[in-house]
Amino acid sequence: MPGAVFWALVALATLTSFVTAWTLGANSNSPPFAPAIGANAISTMRAAFLIGILAALGALTQGGAISETVGAGLVDGVQITSLAATAGLLTATGFMAIGVYTGYPIPAAFATTGAMVGVGLSLGGDPVVDTYRRIVTFWALVPPVSGGLAYLTATLLRRDDIPETVGVPLLAAIVGGIVANVQLSIIPTPPGVAQSSVAAFLARRLPAPTVANVDPVVALVTLTAAAASFQFIRRRTQRSVEEGIRTFLVILGSVVAFSSGGSQVGLATGPLENLYGTELGLPGIVLLFLGATGILAGAWMGAPRLLQATSREYAQLGIRRSIAALVPGFVIAQVAIALGIPISFNNIIISGVIGGGLAAGSAGVSRRKIGVTVAFWLVTLVTSIAVGFGLYRVFATVLGG
Repeated sequence: MPGAVFWALVALATLTSFVTAWTLGANSNSPPFAPAIGANAISTMRAAFLIGILAALGALTQGGAISETVGAGLVDGVQITSLAATAGLLTATGFMAIGVYTGYPIPAAFATTGAMVGVGLSLGGDPVVDTYRRIVTFWALVPPVSGGLAYLTATLLRRDDIPETVGVPLLAAIVGGIVANVQLSIIPTPPGVAQSSVAAFLARRLPAPTVANVDPVVALVTLTAAAASFQFIRRRTQRSVEEGIRTFLVILGSVVAFSSGGSQVGLATGPLENLYGTELGLPGIVLLFLGATGILAGAWMGAPRLLQATSREYAQLGIRRSIAALVPGFVIAQVAIALGIPISFNNIIISGVIGGGLAAGSAGVSRRKIGVTVAFWLVTLVTSIAVGFGLYRVFATVLGG
């Protein structure tokens, strides 16, 4: 391929990746703060600002695993070229843009995964059936697990026999314990280990014999983080229950937004993994920085519209049900990152919002909105494969790629 044509395709693929990341920042990274806005714990513009910062940080520190799956794990026998990456990203971005302007959030994971499978098959690659089965199974489990956990949590928070000065801090303790075990690329790791957590890092520094396959240092760090989180929120709720709960809701939205950046950036950067890593020889952090910058810009410029749609139209949540919607979102996101599975935060948070809303009866849940959204999801997955396949064929015919 002539040098000028190659570099033109590199520039086009990079620009398309940035636009995809921008769309993710405006679309799929918005839901984590939607319950907080619905509960009037934070303003829409302030939420958009925090989403941009936190999601960008999550992208830089947790985005590598998902990026690798999207870029190299969906088809066998071929490498994603710059032209194929552009076709896939344009397909995915087109679907997500439809979601932004219609107000029906379209799962970015569905659109991008389908598009990259389509272009990979169009290149002549072989489908990786086991990977597809694992991803689809995880996706299928998200609504019942997220909605079910949210329903259970909201129900418990509404019980009169469980004081809010105890129930809410206990949830904070769970979140704090998980945060201590979140995998981050910035933590020093031994050779052959991509990411590590604070708890694992301290365990390597203070080696101790395991007890029943549990590292006592990891357990101690986890319990310490949980106790500190419990005490902080308990003190706030003891001074003022409502303000303490709102504080926890904003903190919870923050950690979920951070997780969303780590799980979503790979949808924009994954298609360029081969181009940047193999053909250009650039370190992975360069690609993640590109995606993080796009997410930051998208959140600041485009998130408010989707924040309003998800916070106001799915259910009229109170503060407690909003907390119930976010807790499973955080847990599921971190599990997906650890497994390298691309996920949709729209799917997770909306399921949690619905589950939390149903805990107080179905009056606040729009069944029509839910039905149309699910239809959008299914159509997106199937259609994006076909569009990605066909668009790459058109590009290859016209440009000879």
